[in-house]
Amino acid sequence: MTDTEWAAVRPSLPVPAWLEGRGGQPEGYCQRQILDAVRYLLDNGIKCRAIPADFPAWDRVYAFFRRWRRQGLISEFHDRLRGRVRQAESRDAEPTAAILDSQSLRVAATVPAVSRGYDAGKKVMGRKRHLVVDTLGLLLAVTVTAASVQDRDAARPVLERLRQRHRRIRLVWADGGYAGQLLGWARDHLRLTLTIVKRSDDTAGFVVLPRRWVVERSLAWLMRSRRLVRDYERLPATHEAMVMWSMTMLIGRRLARHHRAPRSDGDRHR
Repeated sequence: MTDTEWAAVRPSLPVPAWLEGRGGQPEGYCQRQILDAVRYLLDNGIKCRAIPADFPAWDRVYAFFRRWRRQGLISEFHDRLRGRVRQAESRDAEPTAAILDSQSLRVAATVPAVSRGYDAGKKVMGRKRHLVVDTLGLLLAVTVTAASVQDRDAARPVLERLRQRHRRIRLVWADGGYAGQLLGWARDHLRLTLTIVKRSDDTAGFVVLPRRWVVERSLAWLMRSRRLVRDYERLPATHEAMVMWSMTMLIGRRLARHHRAPRSDGDRHR
């Protein structure tokens, strides 16, 4: 991270328990170094053991990543940054509309066979990540399943997660793969209006579809992180955490553009 980005994201970091008198030991490394190590791992698609010696020890970085995933700290950190970016873009911190889509990925040999499947439509053997984003393309919820799971079946748990964390959401756009009984289920159980944006049958070539292009752009953003180009994680929850870390990188850089570093005393007198 640059100094400007660190100054922008630092206020949103979760406060360690030992600083609040809730027990635990002080961390042995600077949080900025640990964050940079996780971002380096994600951006370059390397193994934890391959983290350069300039960063903290690889097992400390992995322990930090695992602790933040298990305790929900990465989700807390990500949501705080997203709310600040929305406010900087003259939006409310909590969105009222969202877009839903999925992306099938090939997997490495480290992924267990029980959590992978074959997507006949995309002809991909692997996993599928289901994303819900706001109208700015920022992540709201993510779920990772086997690629064989149909979109409309995976949409139920991801929409339930969306409703639990974002009570103000009322409208969700999706493609034709989510049509059918899911519309009535979302309306009756979650009080969500699921609107299907269909592609015209007589359209040839690439066409930008209303609202759907936003989530497709978000999926393209994730592919900039080499660790997310292919799924290497044994646990789907680990891949979900990797998606959140990737989005925090994007959000942090966007937030840094809005951040104005305080001037020094010498600058004030110029």
